[in-house]
Amino acid sequence: MTETMKSKAPSHLSLNTDEINIVKASGKHESFDPEKLRFSLLNSGASAEAAEDVLAHILPELHSGMTTAEIYSHAFSILNQTNKPVARSYSLRRAVMDLGPSGFPFEDFVAEILRAKGFECVTRQTVLGGCVAHEVDVVAYNEKKLIMVEAKFHNELGTKSDLKVALYIKARFDDLEENVFNYGGQNRKVTDSWLVTNTKFSSTAIHYAVCKNMTLIGWNYPEKGSLQDMIEEESLHPITCLTSLSGEQKKSLLAGGVVLCSAIAKEPEVLRKIFGESFDSKPVLNEITEL
Repeated sequence: MTETMKSKAPSHLSLNTDEINIVKASGKHESFDPEKLRFSLLNSGASAEAAEDVLAHILPELHSGMTTAEIYSHAFSILNQTNKPVARSYSLRRAVMDLGPSGFPFEDFVAEILRAKGFECVTRQTVLGGCVAHEVDVVAYNEKKLIMVEAKFHNELGTKSDLKVALYIKARFDDLEENVFNYGGQNRKVTDSWLVTNTKFSSTAIHYAVCKNMTLIGWNYPEKGSLQDMIEEESLHPITCLTSLSGEQKKSLLAGGVVLCSAIAKEPEVLRKIFGESFDSKPVLNEITEL
């Protein structure tokens, strides 16, 4: 146990967190649950000791009315001083989680990742299968491939896409494989079907997908080519990772179709288009440059 943890322990052990109401990004109020913070830290690669160290710093400073963004920012600053790789992972995973709650920005985010990989993409398509019509979150294509993508967004880190989800999506994709589609100026069949989530898959879902040759992409699955890998390889930070913008400002950008920090870097004037000519864009652009 570190000296910091020793000095902080009496304060946070005696704190009744049930009495502290925090404000989520959606505006909903709920009691602070230290286990959720501990879970997110451990899943970002922090050691058990590092997670406890962060909690020891944060818990004594909690008060009702704090936002989850403020708590995250504090946790990130502590991690950033001790373990920068874990801090980056924690920051990125939280930012993707904040693309909710509607799920639409996550679909757009997945499309941007695939565009960076060289695909043309369209989102929220209604396409006809062999039997019925289906709503497909992302259709990605290039000269050789036509990929139908289901983007499964979860608001909570502990939520997994299980076997039932995999079975349902596979049935839909099987129906789509019976038809021919015109994307990219040519008629062709589906070559790949993907299920992408921002959290994890159950072990049975993974086993089934491997057996049925179905591609699953989760936050840390597969071992190579996970969602986290794809984001970091292409430097595709979502705008939700920016601490220089308020929650409402992020929502306005997402509503305006601005999902990536790189989009702001390429077209800085979008900030004033959305927030007005008096908006000071320098702090935002400086933070994006640091990323």
